[in-house]
Amino acid sequence: MAKVLCVLYDDPVGGYPKAYARDAIPKIERYADGQTTPTPQAIDFKPGALLGCVSGELGLRKFLESRGHSLFVTSDKDGPNSAFEKELVDAEIVISQPFWPAYLTAERIAKAPKLKLALTAGIGSDHVDLQAAIDRKITVAEVTFSNSISVAEHVVMMILGLVRNYIPSYQWVVKGGWNIADCVERSYDVEGMEVGTVAAGRIGLAVLRRLKPFDVKLHYTDRHRLPESVEKELNLIYHADVESMAKVCDVVTINCPLHPETEHLFNASLIAKMKRGAYIINTARGKICDRDAIASALESGQLAGYAGDVWFPQPAPKDHPWRTMPHHGMTPHISGSSLSAQARYAAGTREILECWFDGKPIRNEYLVVDGGKLAGVGAHSYSAGNATKGSEEAARFRG
Repeated sequence: MAKVLCVLYDDPVGGYPKAYARDAIPKIERYADGQTTPTPQAIDFKPGALLGCVSGELGLRKFLESRGHSLFVTSDKDGPNSAFEKELVDAEIVISQPFWPAYLTAERIAKAPKLKLALTAGIGSDHVDLQAAIDRKITVAEVTFSNSISVAEHVVMMILGLVRNYIPSYQWVVKGGWNIADCVERSYDVEGMEVGTVAAGRIGLAVLRRLKPFDVKLHYTDRHRLPESVEKELNLIYHADVESMAKVCDVVTINCPLHPETEHLFNASLIAKMKRGAYIINTARGKICDRDAIASALESGQLAGYAGDVWFPQPAPKDHPWRTMPHHGMTPHISGSSLSAQARYAAGTREILECWFDGKPIRNEYLVVDGGKLAGVGAHSYSAGNATKGSEEAARFRG
C-alpha cells in the first residue's frame, strides 16, 4: 500500500471554522472551454468547507485509509529537519499546493527512491524540479483549470485596487480620517487604458474577457496565438514578444507559467522600457519578476504600483522587500484558494488518485510530466528544466 505525503498550509490562527459565512457555493459542471470539472467517484467533504489547510486534509483521509493507504499531513515543509523532509524518504506520492509549495528539488527527489507521483492540488507545478522528475520518470500532475477563474477574478480586483488607490483609501477610514485629497492623489480611471496580458491561456483569456466591459484597449502576447475569431470578438492586439507589448501598456498582468524561459522575465531592463507610471499585476509566479528590480521601480516612480499574491520563495521571508516597498497591493498566495476553488481542486486531487490506484489513465489535461517527458498541459505550457533553485530560503520564514 502507498504512503501519501500531503503538505498543506496552516489552520486559521483562530481555530478551524465551526461555521462559514455562506451555507453553500454555486455548482459548476463545466469550464469555459468545455472541459468538465473534476469527476471523482465520490467525495468525503462538503463543498465550501476549508479543505486546503492541515485539518481539512483535502478531504482525503477516509478515502485513502479505506483503501489501505496511509496519509501523513503536515505544514512543516522547509529545511532539512522539517517533517516533510523526514517523511519524504519512503513516500510514494507527494501532494502539495502552489500556495504553500513543498519544493521538490533534485536533491529531495534523490532522497525519495519510492516517489512515483508528484501531485499539485491546484495549478502550477514549478515547485517541482521538472527536469529531475523527467529524469526519474516521476509522474507530475495538477488539477488544470480548477482555480483559473478564481485567479482571473483576483487579477481584475487587483487592477482596480491599484489604479483606483483603494488600499490607502480604506486605510484612512480605518484610521478615522476623511482624507479625500490623500486618497485621490494617486487614483485614476481604468477606462481607456491599454491593458495587456503575458500569456492568454485559461487565466489570461479569462482576464481579457472580464476586462472588455471596462472599455479598455486589450493586448496580449503568447507563444500560442489565439484564434482570429477570439481576437476579433475581444478586439485584441497581438504582440509577438513581451517587450513590444510592455512598452505600450498602462497595465500589464502576468499569467504565464514559471519555467527557465520566463524566470526573471520582468527585470530592470524590461521595466525601464515600460511607460512611466505603469502597473504590474503578477498572480502567476513571483520568480517571473526580478525581486529587487520591482522594489526599485516602485521607489523611483517608474512603476506606479505592483500587486500580486505570488512570491519567491513561498512563504516569503519576513524581511522580503515586497512586504515594505511603496505602492504595492501584495497578498499571501490566495488568489486560487478560495473556498469555491478548494472544492474543485480537492475533488480533482481525488480523481487523479483514483485513476492512479486503479491503473486508469489520468486525464491528459492534468498531466505535466509522464513517462519521462513533458505531457498534456506540461507539453503545452512548460519547458524542461528547474525553476526551484534557491527555495531553501523559505526556511527563514519559520525562524
